[in-house]
Amino acid sequence: MDIHGQHAHQSLMRPDAQRDLLDAHGGHAALRQTVSQAWKRWRALLRQLDAAEHDAGALAAEQERLQWQADQLDSLNLAPGEWDALQAEQARLAHAQSLRDCAAQVIEALDGEDGSARQRVGLALHQTQQMLRHDPSLKSLAQSLESAGIAIDEAVSDMNSYVDRVELDPQRLADVEARMGAAFDLARKLRTEPGELPALRDGLHARLADMQAAADIQALRRQVDAARAEYAEAAEALSAARRKVARDLGRQVSQAMQTLSMKGGAFEVALLEGAPSAQGGETVEFRVAGHAGATPRPLAKVASGGELSRISLALSVMASRAARVPTLIFDEVDSGVGGAVAEVVGKLLRELGERHQVLCVTRLPQVAACGNAHYQVSKTENRGKTRSGIALLTPQARVEELARMLGGIKITDTTRSHAREMLGIEENS
Repeated sequence: MDIHGQHAHQSLMRPDAQRDLLDAHGGHAALRQTVSQAWKRWRALLRQLDAAEHDAGALAAEQERLQWQADQLDSLNLAPGEWDALQAEQARLAHAQSLRDCAAQVIEALDGEDGSARQRVGLALHQTQQMLRHDPSLKSLAQSLESAGIAIDEAVSDMNSYVDRVELDPQRLADVEARMGAAFDLARKLRTEPGELPALRDGLHARLADMQAAADIQALRRQVDAARAEYAEAAEALSAARRKVARDLGRQVSQAMQTLSMKGGAFEVALLEGAPSAQGGETVEFRVAGHAGATPRPLAKVASGGELSRISLALSVMASRAARVPTLIFDEVDSGVGGAVAEVVGKLLRELGERHQVLCVTRLPQVAACGNAHYQVSKTENRGKTRSGIALLTPQARVEELARMLGGIKITDTTRSHAREMLGIEENS
């Protein structure tokens, strides 16, 4: 949904808001994104070129420092994940004898000669098989005991294999601890964790490659020229689109002004050459002539508050006609107008309601009378608490509300008759 607030006309004073409104009306989002991206690339290359031209000494010193770090990391050549593997291997080698002793105890408990788990399970299985002769219901239990025996055999086999793998290798332990020490010392020098050294090495090589490219000033200048040309092409495409939309928008708003008590007035969108920016190569300026024969001048200098409100409404209507947004909300955009102009405003909003769902907050009876439905917003106070409510009005209640809006606190038959006339309701209905 689009929301048009009651102070929207104030933003029309700002050049950036005028530019955004023109681009929104023309659907220039994709063109603006292309220009913005081209601008950012051009400016980034310019900064890089400036740094290369003015900070060559500092760049060389930084490159030398990073190259020393990269050489140290290349010399160590710690592979990704190697630090974790070294820690695990060191723990296993340092406790190899203890691990072998514990494994022997496990094997003895599972398959020793005196009271092992294998013997006890075998005895239990033998007794259960004897019982099966007289009670077949024990068959599943016997199968469980057989599975337990097999599991014990597998565990013993796995543990024996483990014992074979756990070797007492003091030399390997010394080698592992020496490599860990080298990694730890380098990590301390570079103020990082040992496990982060491989990633740091890759990052340093990437930065060195960028610095090497940055040091090639001639290549950088060619890149800057190419980026400038790319930006100029994108900016010109946006400018051409803006010129076309500016003519159309000026004509449409001028037509709307004729119905909003600005007879003979004209509106135009001027595109003024400006410094290149992320928004294009020109500035946008809304100009208005309040009556026939007057020269259009900048909106911020000549338009009164009421005229601004009406022009803002006309722009909102034009933009909404082009938009595909299904719901439009107008929050007191009719402030500053009244009388016959208010009735025109109501008709404009009703016309929009034929293509969109339009919700309008208004204090003007002329606008409220143009709605297909009328909701009354009210506040009530009960036991020190204030509550807000909203209710759909019946035709008769709508007459009363319009009469209240017309006549204030005291409602007369005359104001009711006027309200019925505005709603197109006959007196006896």
